[in-house]
Amino acid sequence: MANEANLIPQAHKITVEEASKGGKASVEARRKKKTMSALASMMINASLEGKAKESIRDQYGIADDDITVASAMMAGQIKAAMKGDSRAFGIIGALAQQEEEKKAREEAAQAALLKKTYHMDLDMIPDNFHALIRDIRGKKHQEYVFEGGRGSTKSSDISQIIIELMRNYHDIHCVVVRKVGNTLKDSVYSKLKWAIGMQNFTEEFDAHKSPLEITLKATGQKIYFRGADEPEKIKSISPEFGYIAIIWFEELDQFNGEEEVRNITQSAIRGGELAWIFKSFNPPKTANNWANRYVQIPKANMVVHHSTYLEVPPEWLGKPFIEEAEHLKEVNPEAYEHEYLGIPNGNGGNVFEYLEIREITDDEIKGFDRIYQGQDWGWFPDPAAFIRLAYMPAQDMIVLIDEHYVNKTPNKENAEWILQQGYNDYDIICDSAEKKSVNDYRDLGLPAKAAIKGAGSVEYGMKWLQGRRIVIDPNRTPHAYQEFTQYEYERDKEGNPISGYPDANNHLIDATRYALERFCNKRGNIA
Repeated sequence: MANEANLIPQAHKITVEEASKGGKASVEARRKKKTMSALASMMINASLEGKAKESIRDQYGIADDDITVASAMMAGQIKAAMKGDSRAFGIIGALAQQEEEKKAREEAAQAALLKKTYHMDLDMIPDNFHALIRDIRGKKHQEYVFEGGRGSTKSSDISQIIIELMRNYHDIHCVVVRKVGNTLKDSVYSKLKWAIGMQNFTEEFDAHKSPLEITLKATGQKIYFRGADEPEKIKSISPEFGYIAIIWFEELDQFNGEEEVRNITQSAIRGGELAWIFKSFNPPKTANNWANRYVQIPKANMVVHHSTYLEVPPEWLGKPFIEEAEHLKEVNPEAYEHEYLGIPNGNGGNVFEYLEIREITDDEIKGFDRIYQGQDWGWFPDPAAFIRLAYMPAQDMIVLIDEHYVNKTPNKENAEWILQQGYNDYDIICDSAEKKSVNDYRDLGLPAKAAIKGAGSVEYGMKWLQGRRIVIDPNRTPHAYQEFTQYEYERDKEGNPISGYPDANNHLIDATRYALERFCNKRGNIA
């Protein structure tokens, strides 16, 4: 029982409604106080105008952007202190001391950062890379080539070691290069931002998209991003201090041979004692590709490291990735060996190695439930090329059903042929280079849509097609049969295949790429 002395006779009991009103009043009062505080802060930091602004600027030499109400108040305190007001003098002295202490703390923190040798936690790196990371730290070699299959984390690991090097050597900068500049932001730029976050350094770096670069705030060191398609932008890089000591070539095989890479390296790496050259790529299928041959030639200052997803903790990759790899291993072992194990198992210069040439029956076509269609525009000598096909993801198989391949034929006649075949039942993804032709098809009653394309879409699309089994019946699609079976890499003067995809005799190949754009332009399928 409660102590009766503590009880208040006839005490009024507060109702729920009254308590609610009281609470609301309290909240409202706090809101007003907060508003007044915020208003005061805004007013103090507001820009000053008029004669007062001119007076402060002329007397103290302060930049216009820094002349605020606060600066006027400060000027008043200084005038009072100069007239002997001890209280004003104390205020000015205290503020000056606070600023000096803040500056000293910042300088001490920066000095501590510069003195400390930083090593990232190797638990963030697969075990098979540990010896290589130690080699890089020890400056035992100058060039490091990371090659291997999809999902091997080679790009992630290069990104992380670059951040470590930048933290430990304070007069060096880095340049990251890809063949096409428009592909940088969504690939290596994002990957390096990821690496910064992984090492909990987000607050220590500034990342900018225009220009595309990342800066270590404490030192001013920069990571520059450039495309080989604009070599003059690489030559024009001129750091305010120090020199470029790190260069990373991502997707090495996409460059136009060893000479182009060497010229870029010589333009970027100069003027310092240290240098780290990183190169990464998924080996092209053809063993004679220049990048595959490059890693076979021993160099005293070069280390080549091969890696696959099998050495990566499965939880890092996720169940869907593992299941996709195992599925390809079952349905297309050769493609699995090339894409996931990074083995160049092609024998010649053919771009498409997984062609299945056979009869396709009417009954087989009736069973297809995933139909796709593509259109490549042309007139003469380039033809207009339409393709109808089926795609079965479970079997990683593309089956070419029908084609329309004509010269000097107006869009109206081509549309009529498609309508006569009854092929207006599925979308037709068309080359977006001719918007008028796409509109022509729409006006004539066809479900035509423009391809999205984008930087790197040809390379990604072609790589995706190369990894699928493509079934062709020469009687149904004779021109597609000729294109796919005869499409080869171009060769140099010594007869060696050149990286890249020839832009000739590939009209139905392009139409196939457009038809399957929703699949083959997903870059995660290639990385």
